[in-house]
Amino acid sequence: MLTLHQIKENTACVIKGLEKKNFKGAKEAIDKVLEIDKKRRETQQLLDKTKQEAKLLAAQIGQLMKEGKKEEAETVKQKVAEYKSNDKQLQETLNEAEEELIQVLCQIPNIPYDEVPEGRTAEENRIVKSSLRECTDCDCVGNWTTIPENGEAKLPHWDLAAKHKLIDFDLGVKITGAGFPVYTGQGARLQRALINFFLDEAQKNGYTELIPPTLVNSASGYGTGQLPDKEGQMYHCQADDFYLIPTAEVPVTNIYRDVIIDEKDLPIKNCAYTQCFRREAGSYGKDVRGLNRLHEFSKIEIVRIDTPAHSRQSHQEMVEYVEGLLKKLELPYRILLLCGGDQSFTSAVCYDFEVYSAAQQRWLEVSSVSNFDTYQANRLKCRYRRAGDKKIELCHTLNGSALALPRIMAAILENNQTADGIRIPKCLVPYTGFDFIT
Repeated sequence: MLTLHQIKENTACVIKGLEKKNFKGAKEAIDKVLEIDKKRRETQQLLDKTKQEAKLLAAQIGQLMKEGKKEEAETVKQKVAEYKSNDKQLQETLNEAEEELIQVLCQIPNIPYDEVPEGRTAEENRIVKSSLRECTDCDCVGNWTTIPENGEAKLPHWDLAAKHKLIDFDLGVKITGAGFPVYTGQGARLQRALINFFLDEAQKNGYTELIPPTLVNSASGYGTGQLPDKEGQMYHCQADDFYLIPTAEVPVTNIYRDVIIDEKDLPIKNCAYTQCFRREAGSYGKDVRGLNRLHEFSKIEIVRIDTPAHSRQSHQEMVEYVEGLLKKLELPYRILLLCGGDQSFTSAVCYDFEVYSAAQQRWLEVSSVSNFDTYQANRLKCRYRRAGDKKIELCHTLNGSALALPRIMAAILENNQTADGIRIPKCLVPYTGFDFIT
């Protein structure tokens, strides 16, 4: 969440940032924060004052008793008791104000960086790079792949999956419901190949592999900002108050909740493969067919904890890393800088990666790489101790999909159709053990 220091020192900039993010009632929300904070500080000052006065009076009681002034001592005792009673009421008022302040702050999203473009919808995102030789709709750079030809003659991945017995969507419906596919035969091996390839690449690039839980408590959901913002989109085990994770970002980042890290140990680079679970309430139409939008799917996540001074460089390195994966998979891709209105609740800046689906003839999002600045760290109380003056400050947190498997698999199947079958990208052949699905 935003810090009080941010809000109080840069009120106008915060309001402007929230408006860029299309947050309705930005000024009203910030005014409310400032009002509650004023009440909290005034109550704290009054409480401190009455406690000090009670302490000074209490110190007189013993001396009065020694001097035989019992009546005066009793009068002072009564005053001290009155102060304590008043202190109790003030403490309750203070606790209520602090609780209300946190509740309001949790409803306010992160503010975007200056480079984030204005805009409200995905159509206003800025294409900053494309791998296509001919990209006429932007000023981006890149020139090494083309959109596969004869897209209209290619089968969509759900037909290819049925033809080659790679994925059984109907069986998933039988076992669980729509959005829970069963991978079979070479489809399962391709899925496993992608997982192992992505994990090996992450290790080569200095990421430490973790295997975290896929169930988290509400404190973890709160720490990374899924709660309360995305509560309706998460599967909730009510009996134990656990949530199924929507991404490995949640458990991996929460490792550093209530932790103070030495600056010399930053940046921390972790990766994790997990199953991910999303209710995707309200999704419908062509965007949900086949692997396009699932309730359960596999994903490899990269997470960094860094200093404010170095986090932008970390973010750029993560973007370049994900781009490198798509190049090795030989997929047409483009990179978009999300506009303010299309950013997530918690991000300060985010780049989306999309791959082109030949059969569907459209772009599919396969990764988001985000810098959250101090927003998550403030919730998590994730801090670092500076090397020089030992001052303790909030860390920056970053994460990215590297990569989410469903749409990557869909793009591989659709873009690599040949007369001999479906060609497997060269980088995956050592993992699959076959170079064609026939």
